[in-house]
Amino acid sequence: MNRLTFHGAAETVTGSKYLLEAGDTKVLIDCGLFQGLKELRERNWAPLPFAPSSVDAVVLTHAHVDHVGYLPRFVRDGYCKPVYCTPATVELARLILQDCAKNQEDDTDYANQKGFSKHTPALPLYDAKDVDHALMLLKPVPYNVWFNPAGTVWTRYHEDGHLLGAAMIETEIRAATPPQRILFSGDVGRYHAPLYHDPTPPPACDYLICESTYGDRDHPPGSVLDQLCEVMLAAIARGGVMLVAAFAVGRSQQLIYLLNELIAQQRLPELPIYLDSPMAVNATNIYATHASEHEIAIDELTGPHGALDGRNVHLTRTVTESKQINQVVGPAVIISSAGMLTGGRILHHVQQRAGDSRNTIMLGGFMAEGTRGRDLADGATTLKMFGRDVPIRAAVVQIPALSGHADRSELLRWLAPLPPPRQTYLTHGELPSATALAAELTKTRGWKTLVPHMGQTVELV
Repeated sequence: MNRLTFHGAAETVTGSKYLLEAGDTKVLIDCGLFQGLKELRERNWAPLPFAPSSVDAVVLTHAHVDHVGYLPRFVRDGYCKPVYCTPATVELARLILQDCAKNQEDDTDYANQKGFSKHTPALPLYDAKDVDHALMLLKPVPYNVWFNPAGTVWTRYHEDGHLLGAAMIETEIRAATPPQRILFSGDVGRYHAPLYHDPTPPPACDYLICESTYGDRDHPPGSVLDQLCEVMLAAIARGGVMLVAAFAVGRSQQLIYLLNELIAQQRLPELPIYLDSPMAVNATNIYATHASEHEIAIDELTGPHGALDGRNVHLTRTVTESKQINQVVGPAVIISSAGMLTGGRILHHVQQRAGDSRNTIMLGGFMAEGTRGRDLADGATTLKMFGRDVPIRAAVVQIPALSGHADRSELLRWLAPLPPPRQTYLTHGELPSATALAAELTKTRGWKTLVPHMGQTVELV
């Protein structure tokens, strides 16, 4: 009997983990970290309902933390077999996991130093040594090539347009003829998005596990350049600094590219842009080595007015350089991670500048429930950071068009050519989004849909 258990990304957008069992074979699809609500974050510390050592292979969709960030802990707890992913994901995961471990170690050191942790001492979920052990297990596999992670399970990657190296996973259980076919969407990208290719049409399948992050709404219409320009001009008029909370991989490169495009069109003055993220700086080099997987030429990435090498772009790597940005006065742009204000250098910048009404805090893309980014988007007047409440007097703006996720209409467009699966499971979405998309697919297409609960097991007949 084949079955699938949802150990993450069920009625939430984080912690993606799907355990596929085909007879005696166990393959884990994604190994993501829970973020946001305390109830979810605490799941990162709880033992999994299955032993990591019992899993035969891990197959990753892409390198974002909610899909790969739990891997070092998984390895620390006993997993020691291959982890398959695309070549670009191997390189990006290295940056992301090393950064994730460093942020955890820095945050726990700071908490222990200041004494605001409830735990004595505060400890990281994993450390740099755990990351090193996990990275040794990564095995690169190109797009569009069938491979056999374990037993009778075969998989193949297809580009999904969400992030460099991101993929949907076509799966076949070849224990019978014809094989049982399962498709894991991963995170579906947007159509005509700057930087990335459009998502590949989905292959036919018996069972579909599809993300639903924006399953109940569309992004605002209009050009992302126009929306960004409007926000920037308002920020410049205030006279302060624009703080941008951006994921170091993908969003940061996209933002600098768009800002310099507006400057080249003379719609914005030549503002100084500070990229305060060593990981983002390193990630751009990876973009340059995988030029066939995105739509920006190498000279546009690295030339004199490139995405990161423009004369107005200032790169910071060290903590000392980051602290020096505190002296910068507006108008200027500071881009730093993490994108949902869950950690990283952006918190220090927000702590320093959020109390000044001349400044602007920009959020781009989805903000998960329970994150500081979501609190800001919902109008919070204070944020809890480093053990104290920080007042928010800066203007807070959000540009959903910067999201790397397909919206409701784009998901329906992506699914349009797909023959009806035997069953569709809507995951990676908060409950209202997932249930809305399920209802739409059932009503307009007659599909059998289900929004699984955390820990729910379904049989693949």
